[in-house]
Amino acid sequence: MKIAIIGSGSAAFACAINAAEKGREITLIESANFVGGCCVNVGCVPSKILIRAGQLAHQQRSNPFDGIKDLEPSLDWQLLLKQRQHRIEELRHDKYENILKQNAALNLIKGQAKFIDTHTLIVSDTDGNEHKVTADKILIATGSKPSIPPIEGLSDTPYWTSTEALFAEELPEHLAIIGSSIVAVEIAQAYRRLGTKVTILARSSLLFREDPLLGEQLTTVFEQEGVRVLNQTQAKSISFRSKKFILEINDDETITADRLLIATGRTPNTKGLNLDSIGVTTEKNGAVQVNDHMQTNIPHIFAAGDCSNMPQLVYVAAAAGARAATNMMGGDEALDLAIVPNVIFTDPQVATVGLSEQEAHVNGIETDSRVLTLDNVPRALVNFDTHGFIKLVVEAGTERLIGAQILAHEGGEFIQTATFAIRNHMTANDIANQLFPYLTMAEGIKLCAQTFSKDIKKLSCCAG
Repeated sequence: MKIAIIGSGSAAFACAINAAEKGREITLIESANFVGGCCVNVGCVPSKILIRAGQLAHQQRSNPFDGIKDLEPSLDWQLLLKQRQHRIEELRHDKYENILKQNAALNLIKGQAKFIDTHTLIVSDTDGNEHKVTADKILIATGSKPSIPPIEGLSDTPYWTSTEALFAEELPEHLAIIGSSIVAVEIAQAYRRLGTKVTILARSSLLFREDPLLGEQLTTVFEQEGVRVLNQTQAKSISFRSKKFILEINDDETITADRLLIATGRTPNTKGLNLDSIGVTTEKNGAVQVNDHMQTNIPHIFAAGDCSNMPQLVYVAAAAGARAATNMMGGDEALDLAIVPNVIFTDPQVATVGLSEQEAHVNGIETDSRVLTLDNVPRALVNFDTHGFIKLVVEAGTERLIGAQILAHEGGEFIQTATFAIRNHMTANDIANQLFPYLTMAEGIKLCAQTFSKDIKKLSCCAG
């Protein structure tokens, strides 16, 4: 069996490695200059390095301990960029390039692929040469690209997407950001902590798709740090004059900034694949429709990752790619996306899993919920950092946990506790009766669960 994979990111490599282990011949097709996809090259890895650098700078500038003197950090931007690039290249080599070299079953072709029939691809390289690739099974794993809104004048300006923002040669004095979701808030806080003035234009509000309390409290944190958040605000038009962006917004007010970041979501990379001609069903935004086995409407053509109608999360992409390989080879392995944890790497972090109250009500589920502020969590108290909360949502009557929303320092490190609880149909009482290590942030989930039946302010430390 011959397998062709369009793309070389997480989904592609998960599929390729799985299939190669079973003795299959795999051809990977990549149009970019590098392998590894978005995450390691221009997404997760560089952004989290930038975020961590900003966090350390912020802690130097403003720490909560009386006996430690605050110091204005000395920033060498170029040295930071060099260190980050080294780590990106290191990971790309170890996790992608080296795997290609060491596995004889994997063949890489550089170029742009398009279907000419359901089993055949034409790959055009940068020199104008064309290669025909025929395969029994095909995986579409082409990822996504930033979405650009139709704002008057925007296309005539040197605006940034996340890629340019993450690899800027110098820090701007003032960065304006259009957008209010993951990329917008992560980059906004990192840049502010590294010394840039930041203004966010949110069409609705920060994290408007999440539980409202998350966006409200994150906005408070941002404003305390000096990030200007303009809710219910849109740019009517944008121009670029004298090396400045001029944004006309609501009520004829203007904002002037040195740089402009567009962070309004991502669009599947499926244009140019010629999917319509072979009858592959796509959604309005170009996302390839797949079932829980990663099959398209054409059974031998599969799709996985950001180019499909699945959550745009790298770990979902990898899981989908691995299962696609199994199913290509006659297996029967579904990907259950009913319970998917997610983390937004602000500080405090936003971590969610399952249903919010609003989502539950839309689905006809009656709920009960509790919100535990972090001044009730011993670990947060000893850290002298009580920004945030833990919210647990249960099904009314059964008290079965169906969702969790967390805003907390390193909240992403303990959201999996709630994930396991939901997966195992645990009730608030079940969680409250578990043993949690004392002076951990994860203990906050137990404490929040206890509030369904107790007043925890009347309990001693470690009260079981």
